[in-house]
Amino acid sequence: MRTVLMVAEKPSLAQSIAKILSRGNMSSRKGLNGACSVHEYTGSFIGQSAHFKMTSVCGHVMTLDFIGKYNSWDKVDPAELFSKAPTEKKEANPKLTMVKFLQVEGRGCDCIVLWLDCDKEGENICFEVLDAVLPVMNKPRGTERTIYRAKFSSITDTDICNAMNHLGEPNRNEALSVDARQELDLRIGCAFTRFQTKYFQGKYGNLDSSLISFGPCQTPTLGFCVERHDKIQSFKPETYWVLQAKVNPEKESSLTLDWDRVRVFDREVAQMFLNITKMAKEAKVESVSKKEKVKQRPLALNTVEMLRVASAALGMGPQHAMQIAERLYTQGYISYPRTETTHYPENFDLKGCLRQQANNPYWAETVKALLSEGINRPRKGHDAGDHPPITPMRAATEAELGGDGWRLYEYITRHFIATVSADCKYLQTTISFSIGPERFTCVGKVVTSPGFTEIMPWHSIPLEESLPHCEKGDLFPVGEIKLLEKQTSPPDYLTEAELITLMEKHGIGTDASIPVHINNICQRNYVTVESGRRLKPTNLGIVLVHGYYKIDAELVLPTIRSAVEKQLNLIALGKANYHQVLEHTLDIFKRKFHYFVDSIAGMDELMEVSFSPLAATGKPLSRCGKCHRFMKYIQAKPSRLHCSHCDDTYSLPQNGTIKLYKELRCPLDDFELVLWSSGSRGKSYPLCPYCYNHPPFRDMKKGMGCNECTHPTCQHSLSMLGIGQCVECENGVLVLDSTSGPKWKMACNKCNVVVHFFENAHKVRVSPETCDLCEAALVDVDFNKAKSPLPGDETQHSGCVFCDPVFQDLVELKHAAMRHPMHRGGQGKRQGRGRGKGRRPGGRLNPKKPKDKMAALAAYFV
Repeated sequence: MRTVLMVAEKPSLAQSIAKILSRGNMSSRKGLNGACSVHEYTGSFIGQSAHFKMTSVCGHVMTLDFIGKYNSWDKVDPAELFSKAPTEKKEANPKLTMVKFLQVEGRGCDCIVLWLDCDKEGENICFEVLDAVLPVMNKPRGTERTIYRAKFSSITDTDICNAMNHLGEPNRNEALSVDARQELDLRIGCAFTRFQTKYFQGKYGNLDSSLISFGPCQTPTLGFCVERHDKIQSFKPETYWVLQAKVNPEKESSLTLDWDRVRVFDREVAQMFLNITKMAKEAKVESVSKKEKVKQRPLALNTVEMLRVASAALGMGPQHAMQIAERLYTQGYISYPRTETTHYPENFDLKGCLRQQANNPYWAETVKALLSEGINRPRKGHDAGDHPPITPMRAATEAELGGDGWRLYEYITRHFIATVSADCKYLQTTISFSIGPERFTCVGKVVTSPGFTEIMPWHSIPLEESLPHCEKGDLFPVGEIKLLEKQTSPPDYLTEAELITLMEKHGIGTDASIPVHINNICQRNYVTVESGRRLKPTNLGIVLVHGYYKIDAELVLPTIRSAVEKQLNLIALGKANYHQVLEHTLDIFKRKFHYFVDSIAGMDELMEVSFSPLAATGKPLSRCGKCHRFMKYIQAKPSRLHCSHCDDTYSLPQNGTIKLYKELRCPLDDFELVLWSSGSRGKSYPLCPYCYNHPPFRDMKKGMGCNECTHPTCQHSLSMLGIGQCVECENGVLVLDSTSGPKWKMACNKCNVVVHFFENAHKVRVSPETCDLCEAALVDVDFNKAKSPLPGDETQHSGCVFCDPVFQDLVELKHAAMRHPMHRGGQGKRQGRGRGKGRRPGGRLNPKKPKDKMAALAAYFV
């Protein structure tokens, strides 16, 4: 019996596919990484009996990065990143140990079937999976085929079974086009980002952005927003005049007419027309025309249109809408949501999809009528050759999907029903009048067949005042003629929907990456999302784009990136060489980078106008250890300390508050210590600004506070305040927070575990002695006599917080409330005290020990 490994892109997808193929007769177990399950069943594969193992990855297995030494911003010239710096594939999420997991499941397998998403990114992941699995699989016999690719567009029984019966091969060229894009974006983006971030953050204190990033797609996206902003700023309103006439076809009714000249910009000319028409007392009907018109049903739905509607009509940001669409797809409610196609193939089962919706109370009547009367073939749209348009694949209710999920599903379903409905037909009547020498018109519309507008009522023809029955030559009394003074108005800021349209038109990004680029310019503080989901550029965004225009307009114009996207598509089609495209494009941007660096003064002139220099920003906080003058604390992101006398800047931990720490100084460099805190429910620790940026010991890394410092005698160091190994993470040490009294706590110096203990104690000190059972440092506690919880009116006790029965009820484990993850889950050598005995895999104390309350608490929180 052959063993077949099958791999999908997400755990939920793997479960759905396995359930369909096994007809529910499968067994499931957790994989070794804890994130992916393995579903097993027996069946037949290409005419032979087989044992199937279906599992998944969690998106990309690998990510592209520079090798270690080139990730140092301080030691590497950004220009080296274009060609000198070698890259390597690293695990995208090391905590998932995805490569090891795939190898464990793939060992001894005879064949592999790849069920990754059917787009270019999916093809790329196919080869990441193959690189991990092929070395451990059984070797093929002779020319026997072992690698298969399943192509599918929805999670339905028909589509999945059809894919299994028509297995193909993964597309190497499409995978290479993704590799090329990844390398271009990494090298170009990192080089420009590192240079301009260091240059401008080293000079200005109120940029309010932790990263001054550049991206080959991100920057043109921002450019569209700033271009609209510039048009608004340069707009000069003009006054114009409109002649408005009203006629009275009947005694108590009036009809407003539109002037055929539309408007004039000269007041005297407008007044002349008013005087001429006022002389006429009657309006004469010059012509009456009636014409049947059609409002076409929409084209089938693709990704870009879905994102446009989600933003403009549903108020959802593109990235949020894409996440919801992906969830609906993996749950089997809609077809694959990443597609450029707006044309259904001839063999697509439109009636089958429509029947699924026959019982939904919102559109049941419309659907039943279509099924009985016959559906209309959808309009012929664009066939990009990727996936069918986005289509509902099974019925759903609001209770099932909830909130935004239902709103997006409802739109997708209504849109689909509209594509197979009739066009909207209406009769348009146009009456042309003359009042004196001037011509006026009025138009009326009457719907004769609502068609698709019944299911998409927002597209319906608006109800207008009914026009009177009249014929050529009829005369109506003129009720009123007046001159209206108006002004031209500026355009509004770009909406997300308009930006998506521009990006698609100019070839910036793909249907999958467009939401990411828009999200990036929001997160970088280059634009803010205003009401109506309009994108208003910030000062920083405006200055950056104007600076790029000043130095090299091609950095921000869409033309060069559009040309690169075309080259990447040629790689995917096998019509261009991967290495040649990469080399040629990098050479262009390398030249642009050198010119940008040489011309940076041009952008700096614009920065000077909008932002304040470091020396003029912030407020005095702590003394510099070199000149002993006060350094200024700059609160705007990224928060940092700046000594204007030494012209040195020191980075600080982000996303918390910084204050002076008792005016105490570091024994190594004489800098005043500061205290970082994430709030009363979080954790806090002191740090030396100099040591934080320049680690004093070999086993310390940049960005470590006193709670990770291995100084052997400093009263603030890990050596003096470390108590024991963290009860949850593998590498952390619980460190006493000496500033936390009277609500004393210790906190892990790696993860967000916080342990509250000895509330209302007068003093808590870490003893040099250690526990015989677990090797954690003992703690000396002094209580106030009135509030002592110790037995027998005692006020002092020394013991182990993990093992001492007297301390058991005085210890409580919590997780710090943190706005952002702050601490690395480091893999380095464990430091400090309390390695702990009796530990089991996973880094927790052995819960079988009766006194081990901390381990029991830790297990509860997992």
